[in-house]
Amino acid sequence: MERETRVSVFESENAWEIQLMRSKLENQEIPVFVNDKYMSFTTTPTANTIRLMVNLKDEQKAFEIIDEFLKNSDIKMNTNP
Repeated sequence: MERETRVSVFESENAWEIQLMRSKLENQEIPVFVNDKYMSFTTTPTANTIRLMVNLKDEQKAFEIIDEFLKNSDIKMNTNP
């Protein structure tokens, strides 16, 4: 069995942002995996950043979908680095 490499394409501390982006990607038939482990190296141990992960082969398409949505959306997402 071949192991697939997954990469992070979107992250947020807000569950509704994660769910919205997840549905956008899944509607385009991109399998999405959620990583919600606590961060401990770059933030406080209590900060819970949720990440959407996709297979490496879907990374470019996923970024295109996310970028297009963010450009055309009136929703204010937390885009702080």
